[in-house]
Amino acid sequence: MSRIMSVTTTDVRFPTSLDLDGSDAVNVDPDYSAAYVDIATDDGEHGYGLVFTCGRGNELVTAGMDSYGELLVGRDTDELVHNLGDASRRLVHDSQLRWLGPEKGVSHMACGGLVNALWDIRARREGKPLWLLLSEMPVEEVVSAVDFTHIGNALTPADATDILQRGQAGKQERISELRQYGYPAYTTTPGWLGYSDEKLVRLSQEAVADGFGMIKLKVAGSIEDDRRRLRLAREAVGPDVRIAIDANQRWEEQEAIDWVNQLQDFAPYWIEEPTSTDDILAHAAIRKAVHPIKVATGEAVQSRIIFKQLLQAGAIDILQIDSTRVAGVNENIANLLLAARFDTPVCPHAGGVGLCELVQHFSFFDYAAISGSMDDRVIEFVDHLHEHFAEPAVVANGRYQAPTRAGVGAEMLAQSTAHWTFPSGAGWQALTEH
Repeated sequence: MSRIMSVTTTDVRFPTSLDLDGSDAVNVDPDYSAAYVDIATDDGEHGYGLVFTCGRGNELVTAGMDSYGELLVGRDTDELVHNLGDASRRLVHDSQLRWLGPEKGVSHMACGGLVNALWDIRARREGKPLWLLLSEMPVEEVVSAVDFTHIGNALTPADATDILQRGQAGKQERISELRQYGYPAYTTTPGWLGYSDEKLVRLSQEAVADGFGMIKLKVAGSIEDDRRRLRLAREAVGPDVRIAIDANQRWEEQEAIDWVNQLQDFAPYWIEEPTSTDDILAHAAIRKAVHPIKVATGEAVQSRIIFKQLLQAGAIDILQIDSTRVAGVNENIANLLLAARFDTPVCPHAGGVGLCELVQHFSFFDYAAISGSMDDRVIEFVDHLHEHFAEPAVVANGRYQAPTRAGVGAEMLAQSTAHWTFPSGAGWQALTEH
């Protein structure tokens, strides 16, 4: 009988603040980082997971995974990976550790890193990338993975079953289509707030040449800068390419309304995170006041329970899941099903370290087995740090190509984790010396 032998975490950080990659109005100097975990069994299996952070505090998530990992060591591997609903609940609802959330923040993300690593073991066992594993999994098993606690007034097991049953029609054809054509992407690479105007224009033009039908710009530094940068971007990409804007929760409600309405001239497609993601009523008010600009949020939404309320309140047009903010694969299945229940498109957040590699699986699964639609649906792509992964995300002609390697996509190259382990890795030692 196979058992979990060890849970090993590594604090991996990259000095992206040196070039202001990832900079916005709130995250002014991010060092893209990954709290990385390797779950090993006593018969040689490995499952990998990670949680993305912006640098300082990455050690808190690794410590959280260490603490939660003690609940897994010595457990029967088969019982965990063949009943991933129970495995997730064992972590998320631990009677003592859940006090630290509950179901939010560092503790919730730490659970998600471990849950994703368990799914990685399962996917490797079946020789399938996560999106295909989920798409071909029996409906009742997918439903059993969902925690319906506190969302039953919006989505019941019967509702989830109905959605997934409807998704069976034409599923194999959609899987074939995904393998052949991939899934549409948009890029944030041109839009970081710390970039010069010249770099913004150049990267915007390159994005269109590379086949992207939408780019995203960070806003909320100053209205004058935003109007100038949006004008330059619009001139660079023309009238037919969508431009989304992202405030990273910078504004108060009325401030968001006033600011976004001053940008209407440039036809932004959506405003992302106009205010605190916990402020559901403010999102609803902003959505009403800035129409026809859409409102999108989700990368910092802490749980399926907040997503449920955003949807119930009619507060968003676009739901943006993140692969490591919530408690892993299970909770993102719930989020996809909630979005389908409210007929709301999902456009995942990506970028960072490994987020593109991980979150693409959910959109592929959504199209294959849940919504069956790509209308107004795109996955974010940011061209940073993919070279550190065993299967880097691949985007060609503005479309994510279907992952083929078995697993959830989180496995990093050993030489990369060793080189950028903080603070002892050779990469950080070299920077310290200079």
